[in-house]
Amino acid sequence: MPNAPTILCFGEVLWDCLPSGLFAGGAPFNVGYHLHQHRADARIVSATGRDFLGDELNRRLHHWGLSNELITRHTGLPTGTVIAALGDTGDARYDITPSVAWDQIFVTQDTVQAAVGARALVFGSLAQRSPFNRTALERLFAVLPADALRVFDVNLRPPHDDLALVRELAGHATLLKLNAAEAARLHDGGDETPGREEADARALAAQTNCPVVCITAGERGAGLLRADQWTWEPGRKVEVADTVGAGDSFLAALLVGLLSPEPPPDAALLARACRLGEWIATQRGATPAYDDTTPANPL
Repeated sequence: MPNAPTILCFGEVLWDCLPSGLFAGGAPFNVGYHLHQHRADARIVSATGRDFLGDELNRRLHHWGLSNELITRHTGLPTGTVIAALGDTGDARYDITPSVAWDQIFVTQDTVQAAVGARALVFGSLAQRSPFNRTALERLFAVLPADALRVFDVNLRPPHDDLALVRELAGHATLLKLNAAEAARLHDGGDETPGREEADARALAAQTNCPVVCITAGERGAGLLRADQWTWEPGRKVEVADTVGAGDSFLAALLVGLLSPEPPPDAALLARACRLGEWIATQRGATPAYDDTTPANPL
């Protein structure tokens, strides 16, 4: 698509091992997939092993038309995997393999050149378990345009849930996205409670000096704090297959709207993002094929 915004997605690519099969995943990977479906120029900055699983991930990227030019191939580290266990409501719990390829993401000259022209950089908390990656991310911050969005997608996955590190990373962000449980925990160590999302968003904006905070709350909906205005979009009930990737598709739809030449009102932005996230929850895995039934399908 001519003049499509370039968006870098920095972090883990891996295989989600679900009861129903193996699915390509990792939050930055998922966001990149859905950005691509919305015709953004998504570039995934990550690493895989030189093994069968790495070959298959790269084959999937090629099939989808996504570039793998910024993905390192390691000989000494395996491709990442995650064992995902699903609860009765389709929610997922994760067992994340340590010491894998995406723990060492190299920032090459090609990556730097892509960052110089990028409109946004999406980065998550999980890949920052590695000091190597934290240094790599700092290199990207240093060359991003001053007006590029720095999108911090918080994913607190024990034991990789260092709150001090998350708060430090949030200080680099211009858009902070997290779910309601994460927002409550990061704000004051509290538990998720319906109705506290706006208070959590305002507290986190003040604590981190981040100008835009987005909180998702599953079937309850999602809220956006921007220009000191809080907007809430109620969720809609759907038949859930699994929730893997629903938040990632939500973020992709939100970003595409924010980066459009004439962004719609925040209420419309949230509504489109929520409808897509809900549809993804009705599908198996995080990267289903888009079709005519997909909400906000740009194709």
